[in-house]
Amino acid sequence: MKIFAISDLHLSISTNKPMDIFGGNWVNYMEKIREDWENKVSDEDLVLIGGDISWAMNIDDAKKDIQSLSSLKGKKILIKGNHDYWWSGIGKVRDMLPQNFYALQNDSIRFDGVVICGSRCWSVPGSPDFNEQDRKIYNREIERLKLSLKDAFKLKQEGDKLIALIHFPPFNVHREDSAFTDIFAEYGVDSVVYGHLHGKNVRADRLVIKNGVKYYLTSCDQVDNKLTEIEL
Repeated sequence: MKIFAISDLHLSISTNKPMDIFGGNWVNYMEKIREDWENKVSDEDLVLIGGDISWAMNIDDAKKDIQSLSSLKGKKILIKGNHDYWWSGIGKVRDMLPQNFYALQNDSIRFDGVVICGSRCWSVPGSPDFNEQDRKIYNREIERLKLSLKDAFKLKQEGDKLIALIHFPPFNVHREDSAFTDIFAEYGVDSVVYGHLHGKNVRADRLVIKNGVKYYLTSCDQVDNKLTEIEL
């Protein structure tokens, strides 16, 4: 079993929100992702999708976007992003998912020696325009992340790898520690997958190793619209 990741697909089958207005990296981007996906992924593999999946505003429209991925191989693990307004409740989300799709929300799932936990997180202190409202959400997301990891430890068996799937980057542009990175180190997380960052002026690396944890940036426009393989 291999594990791949990508995020920020921003699908829009039922809405008129073409992504190519944001530059050349978005021209025919889903065709590029599909081609790479088909060349890499088998039915036994996992594909982690780190939020901002669909521009839909309701779950029925989002279902059409998600079903458009159902022909692609592998088990798909989803986390909520800040633009996933359709994600109105985890029960409703799980009920509408096609076969081989799994949604995480402050909890975890285990596959063949790998436990994956998921929580959205938020912008961190030191990020541009971080304010008191952000701090309130940040503090709330800290507790949600802890819930996710505590749930993971209920599933984790000796020798299992532990991967955290989040949406927001867990550190600022200076790579400073945050409560999120402290938690990942404390719980012995092996790898963290995140997205959210876009544009040619993004100051980010595809892989950062911090306190023994591997951090993978997987926003599709930042990884040339290709799946990133997560090392086990």
